[in-house]
Amino acid sequence: MTTFDFGLGPVPAHQHSNGGGWVADTATADETAYVGPDARVFGNARVYNNARVFDNARVFGNARVYGNARVFGNALVFDNARVYGNALVYDNALVFDNARVYNNTQVFGYAQVFDNARVYNNARVFDNALVFDNAMVFDYARVYGYSQVFNDAMVFDYARVYDNAMVFDDAQVFDNARVFSNKSVA
Repeated sequence: MTTFDFGLGPVPAHQHSNGGGWVADTATADETAYVGPDARVFGNARVYNNARVFDNARVFGNARVYGNARVFGNALVFDNARVYGNALVYDNALVFDNARVYNNTQVFGYAQVFDNARVYNNARVFDNALVFDNAMVFDYARVYGYSQVFNDAMVFDYARVYDNAMVFDDAQVFDNARVFSNKSVA
């Protein structure tokens, strides 16, 4: 039996046939998926369809990465998070808890999407932005800088939230709206 230490002590594991990355025997990475040589899939995580996990990316817990999604750089997807469709999660981004990132979305930089947040369609969340609670960012919206979108807030259409702005409670920012420079919308 082959073992590998994913950081919590050695566990039974194998190298993925498509890419050579380590996959714990408790996790699943389909043959159609790619797990690069430095990537890791462990816990009860699952990577399937044409998904790709590479560079130093980690997928673990009960996370799922599927469709044509890509997780790379130093990105982490964990807990019960789902990344799918053509979504990209990269750099040092984190997607965790019960968050969903899908369609043609990109989450990158040091951005974090967590709790029950949803980021989808062609949205971008990047830099040090946080999207959490039950917040949704979708369509062609952009959230970046040190901005936060949380509670039940929604940012959509072509809206932009940046430069330390906060959108929260039941607020909706949409059309071509801009929220920036430490402003708050509730």
